[in-house]
Formats: sequence, C-alpha cells, structure tokens
Amino acid sequence: MKQTIKHTNYIKKIATELGFDYCGISTATQLDREAGNLENWLRNGYHGKMSWMENHFDKRIDPTKLVPGAKSVVSLLYNYSPAETIETGSVNISKYAYGDDYHFVIKDKLKTYMIRIAEEIGQVDGRIFVDSAPVLDRAWAAKAGLGWIGKHSLLINKQRGSFYFIAELILDLELEADGPTTDHCGTCTACIDACPTNAIVADKVVDSTKCISYLTIELKEQIPSYFENQMKGWVFGCDICQDVCPWNRFAVPHSENKFSPHPLLAQIQDSDWEELTQDIFKDLFKKSAVKRAGLMKLKENIAFVTKKKI
Repeated sequence: MKQTIKHTNYIKKIATELGFDYCGISTATQLDREAGNLENWLRNGYHGKMSWMENHFDKRIDPTKLVPGAKSVVSLLYNYSPAETIETGSVNISKYAYGDDYHFVIKDKLKTYMIRIAEEIGQVDGRIFVDSAPVLDRAWAAKAGLGWIGKHSLLINKQRGSFYFIAELILDLELEADGPTTDHCGTCTACIDACPTNAIVADKVVDSTKCISYLTIELKEQIPSYFENQMKGWVFGCDICQDVCPWNRFAVPHSENKFSPHPLLAQIQDSDWEELTQDIFKDLFKKSAVKRAGLMKLKENIAFVTKKKI
C-alpha cells in the first residue's frame, strides 16, 4: 500500500513538472455505462462519416485490450485557453488551432513522462495517448475526477473550465485511484441555446453531422447547403458552446509557448482569407492542426461562410 501511494504521488509530481494542469487516476476496468452510451450514439448515426468510430469498440471500452495487464489509467489535462481571442475578420478558427498541433506538443511530453517513470520506478509497461487511438478520453478524465461531462459532451473542470486537451497513460502499474466529481451544469442550457446548428440533441449528446467542428474538419465533402447562414464564420472547428459556458469565466491563459499563434494570424482579414494561397497556408499553418483539413477544404469552408467563390 505504501509503495502504491509513493508511486501515485510520483506520477502526479511528474505531471506538474511537465506542465500538465491536472492529473487524475482511475482503475483500468471496463467502461460499461459508457459502452452503452457509445453504442446508442453510433446506432443513431451521430458519428456521420467518421466510420473509424465504429472500429475497435472493445478497445474503446476496455483499457486492457490496449495494454494487456493494465491496472491504471492516468488522465491529464493541458490548458490551451489563449490570453485573447484572435479577430480574423468574419472568419473564425478554433482556439485550439492557434499554435502548434497539440498532438505533437503533448506527445513529446508524454514520452518524457514514460522515461521519468522508468527512471524512478523501473520497467513499467504502458502506452501514451493524446486523441490518437480508440480511447474514451473524456470518460476517463471524468472517472478520475478531473471534471464532469457537460451538456455539450465536453469535460468541464470546476476550477478552470473546459479549454483543455486530454491525454492518458495506460499502465500496468497499480496506483491509488481518484473518484469522480459531481455534475455542476444544473439547469443551465447556455451551450444548447447558443449552438447555431442545433447539434446538441440531448443532455451530453452531440449529433456530429450537425456540429460545425465536424462540418469544417471531419466532413471531406462540401458542407450541405442547408447550413448556410448558420456557420457564424467558423471555417475550422467551433468554440461557441465553450465560449458561452459560465464555467469558462474561470479559464486562465495557457503558458505553453508552442501554442502561441503565428504573428501574422492576428493580422489576417477577409480579403486575405479569400486570396489564400498554398504558400501562405503553409507559412501560417505549417505546425498547426489546421493542416489536417488541408488548403482545399479550408478554401471551400471559407467560400461557404463568406458566400464568395474562391
């Protein structure tokens, strides 16, 4: 027991030293309730064209399918809330894409994390995850007490809101588990009321086929015409449901230099978006998650929201 507590304290100490804002631990057991929710979500077709969500169902709900012999899931939150929202004319991109792609920034930290664990504790089998494998990251973060799942289906932390990336370590190391927190959304429906495409179809349930983030990133086809006048200028991702959430009044600016926006991004205006070239795209977004959409998809999105052919 003493060894378990010692290891747990060390795991949380490393998290703080590597810049993670919160660290919580869960026992690596099957997610039965979440499995039912996921099954219903898929059955309703709310994943849209994201057919990969149908794959590896067993791995999504059982961490031992990802790491044989897994005993603990370490959940981590990394702040990406900017000091200020960038004004880019009538075109908007999500805050999480202002700077370098979080996958690479956080994955580097997680690799260091595993090295530090081995140095202190010895050989530990495990895997690192940052939105890159069949892991229900929000479910694990909620299970570990880092927040609760809001009505918009995102994790909300009572101290600092929801502008966080979530990462996990699944380890075959026994650690002391934290318990979940309680739901503090109450009767608030700010996110539901503010969603311009009515994508939040039930408490904690989002129909991705109506979600602006899905339409501007995941949907490889052109955005359906019936979403005209509903996009509110968003061409990559959307922050509306988070921006209106009362808990984000507690958000504080991140301290990650790699999340700082390209200096030209704050200067770009409508005419610049309309004249976006491959060279400008590469310069502005060479390290950004926006690259995931690609230039052609981004230009199509811009044309759709500005109603100007590009």
